[in-house]
Amino acid sequence: MNNRKYWDEQLETLPRKELELMQLEELKAIIRFSYENSVYYKRAFDAAGVKPDIQNLAELANFPFVDKITERDTQGTGGLLGEMCAVSETEVVFVSASSGSTGVPTLSPFTKTDFDQWQDVESRLFYMAGMRNTDRYVHALNFTLFVGGPDVIGAQNLGALCIWAGTVPSERLLFILKEFQPTVIWTTPSYAWYLGETARKSGIDPAELAINKIIVAGEAGGSIAATRDAIEKLWNANLYDFYGISDIFGACAGMCEFKNGLHLAEDHILVETLDIKSDKVLHDGDTGELVLTALRKRARPMIRFRTGDIGYVNRETCSCGRTHARIYIAGRKDDMFICSGVNIFPSDVEFVVRGLAGITGEYRINVSEKNFTACYTVEVEKSTGNPEPDEQLAKRVSTALKTRIGVKPAQVKVLEDGQLPRATHKAKRLVGLS
Repeated sequence: MNNRKYWDEQLETLPRKELELMQLEELKAIIRFSYENSVYYKRAFDAAGVKPDIQNLAELANFPFVDKITERDTQGTGGLLGEMCAVSETEVVFVSASSGSTGVPTLSPFTKTDFDQWQDVESRLFYMAGMRNTDRYVHALNFTLFVGGPDVIGAQNLGALCIWAGTVPSERLLFILKEFQPTVIWTTPSYAWYLGETARKSGIDPAELAINKIIVAGEAGGSIAATRDAIEKLWNANLYDFYGISDIFGACAGMCEFKNGLHLAEDHILVETLDIKSDKVLHDGDTGELVLTALRKRARPMIRFRTGDIGYVNRETCSCGRTHARIYIAGRKDDMFICSGVNIFPSDVEFVVRGLAGITGEYRINVSEKNFTACYTVEVEKSTGNPEPDEQLAKRVSTALKTRIGVKPAQVKVLEDGQLPRATHKAKRLVGLS
């Protein structure tokens, strides 16, 4: 198996026309299934005046959207799993739940088939990132209701030796890394950076550990070249970004060795991009909100789910030979702010901060309003031992931000190393935005 280039070569390199024919057949089936078995979808399709018969992929644009609000409003109605559910609860073998950070936690149910197909996708993504059955893999994600918890099974099915670490204290995780010498770890970009810093402060050089591959997800950092390069240098390891969404299943897109976008499992998920103002479907390459349709998930179908993630799609064949679309994530719609007519994401600031010498790479953005106009302040930390005057450093950071983003920050505040909070899961980079 280790000599194979792909987990499933025939599927991953399927010509676009054949892939889209497969998607169309799956789409026809899931729309009909949803209409016939889900109270919510029958009501929604009827209200929108659309029939559960579809002749081409473009007709999907006629169907209504669903989002987190839809999930919350229907959950618990008619049963625990709610009106969107299309199977009996006796067919559901697993549920995950969202964090509830933006409202009531929402359940995501899976049938046995849903679950097994999901884990095969995880095996595919792990294999694409270079994991083999000779690897030792430490799964440093939360197992408590988090959809990423079971993804370790995909690594086991691939044949890797798996260590179910979970979200243990950093000192305990470093002990695992030293004692068991795993070669692959999965966490968030912020925590990968924090753990490496913590190791150094404990007298451990992370670059001398056995880790040679780091998988990250949950934040945009893994797809930001400057952040990726900084983490790779810190650990002397290759970093691969994954993308997942609890409303459908764990990781559903990931990087190959060329690290040019994240390959989406298009045999399971259909992607559209929407204009954030008009809701019109955009062309490939145009940036907007990503909308996903789960083509095979039966427990709770997801037809045109608005992810709230901003990015774009590239359906050209990758240099790795895979034909499945690649997605590029800029950030969350909720985290976007507008200054002087420019849409700004925390990832734009991170690109600059992670790439500048003399600062730690940690940052925080504060958005406020002055004279009825939004403005932003950026806090950074000066690296220990950097003799550069604070005023000069602030000016250098401000100039770099203006060059990258096109809008100068109202202020750059220079703090000492360690003054900004470190994240042990997802970092909160933006404050003051309502």
